[in-house]
Amino acid sequence: MKLATWNVNSLSVRLPQVLDWLADNPVDLLALQELKLSDDKFPADAFAQAGYQAAWFGQKTYNGVALISRSEPTDLVRNIPGYADEQSRVIAATIETAQGPLRVVNGYFVNGQDPESEKFVYKMQWLDALREWLRGELAQHPRLVLLGDFNIAPEDRDSYDPEGLRETIHHTSAERRQFRELLELGLSDSYRMFEQPPKSYSWWDYRMLGFQKNRGLRIDHILISEAIKPSVTACAIDRAPRKWPKPSDHAPVVVTLDL
Repeated sequence: MKLATWNVNSLSVRLPQVLDWLADNPVDLLALQELKLSDDKFPADAFAQAGYQAAWFGQKTYNGVALISRSEPTDLVRNIPGYADEQSRVIAATIETAQGPLRVVNGYFVNGQDPESEKFVYKMQWLDALREWLRGELAQHPRLVLLGDFNIAPEDRDSYDPEGLRETIHHTSAERRQFRELLELGLSDSYRMFEQPPKSYSWWDYRMLGFQKNRGLRIDHILISEAIKPSVTACAIDRAPRKWPKPSDHAPVVVTLDL
């Protein structure tokens, strides 16, 4: 079984690329972030024609998340229960596998903009709320995957310039502490379960030849609960779509599980 996460940075622009990627990489579930379209504009028919069912939570111009799945997503939750938020950032659902139900939580985490800004305060509050909600989700659904664009580079090796960018957005001690606290819930970073090439990233700035010079960050993650950790057999970043014309600035991350 394969699960993937991809910040597509506008589904209306990138839909042909997403469909092409799914044709070449027929994963069982694809979590999308930054749809940047309202619910009524979501291309459910296009995914259905490709053999997928979809659940989505859109927003005009900004944010938006979706789950594209071979099996029907059920028990849907949109955004963090009990946390008032006008932004469409979280969608969770249960999908069936051969070994039983799997809870999937897809998040477009707050960017935060600048560590001195009000948006950073929002990021910390949002992460606190997410963690406490996930604590209950894990108790109810031990077989759980948290995936998406976290907007956090967890370690120095996840940044092309860890010293020059230290304590800037995505690199702050506070953000990294929040990431560790997610792991302390009983989650594991599936990418770091395996030996990976050095300087492996999932996001590159459009500016200043960011991709061509590999000036990137690893900010897109797939975290796996203890109950399914033994089933994880591989995790990789697919850089190929970042080379396509008019690409997203993010690349897909794919985890393989023996489920």
